[in-house]
Amino acid sequence: MNDPATNEAATPTTSRSEAFAGVARGPFLALPVALVICGGGAAAFAGVFSWDATILALLGLVALHAAVNTFNEVSDYRTGIDLETRRTPFSGGSGTLLAGKISPGAALAFGIVNASVGLAVGVLFLLRVGWVLLPIVVTGAFCVLAYTQLLARIGLGEIAAGLGLGTLPVLGTVLVQEGTIGPAAVAASVPAFFMTFNLLLLNEFPDEHADRKGGRRNLVSILGRRPAAIVYAIAALMTPASVIASVVIGVLPALALIAVIPSLVLLGPLRWAFGDPGTEVPIPALGANVIWNLATNAVLGAALAIAAG
Repeated sequence: MNDPATNEAATPTTSRSEAFAGVARGPFLALPVALVICGGGAAAFAGVFSWDATILALLGLVALHAAVNTFNEVSDYRTGIDLETRRTPFSGGSGTLLAGKISPGAALAFGIVNASVGLAVGVLFLLRVGWVLLPIVVTGAFCVLAYTQLLARIGLGEIAAGLGLGTLPVLGTVLVQEGTIGPAAVAASVPAFFMTFNLLLLNEFPDEHADRKGGRRNLVSILGRRPAAIVYAIAALMTPASVIASVVIGVLPALALIAVIPSLVLLGPLRWAFGDPGTEVPIPALGANVIWNLATNAVLGAALAIAAG
């Protein structure tokens, strides 16, 4: 394994901020932004939108997401998973620690700071909104802090991601406005769960060998590639289906149907999942998976805000 001190001296042009952004997987922090847009739209549709609450929720969620990404990077470095992965733009880690751009200790401290910021925001909202928020704060914190060392090793990583970085952020963004969650918020949180679940699941296929060697037990290692690919396809199809169902029963406005459109980019990933998942996931399919996630959340949030008038 590379010596961080030696590599750090060899790369003096690498700024500290670039290294921190690397272990936090900076580009992937667009996800909490999209989730808050979705939750903010649901709050507007319910008539309880507040800019200050929404911005504070975004700060807390970005910090928590950066924390879980950083903890994961440190764990992958220390367990040797980073040495085994075939890195892609969407999976396999950032390679920041392997390149010696930052020490594992500094990265861990950065993750702890981010987790502390996220938890501080949660406590602040508890004081403002009340104990009704406690289940979301506790469950979300558990999903973040226990993901790397526990949940990802007992087959619950994908569910934890779907909850902690999907459903709960949408519900929490609405709840911190005035302490209530309406049916539209619940409906908007359902596709968020499936999409974040799938965001992690598809990215696990390129890392299958490394994850097995590093002691991770995810759906790919537990079920095998083809059954796990079918689970991915089912969750993918459930996303637009949940939006359509919510519109049909009158929980979401008809305008929300435009959030189904981004699912068209899943043709590539689904073709791979139903075809030959024993092969490597095409890079365009991994990219489409990310675009689908971000676009669906953002479009659904915008649709709800527009429907609110």
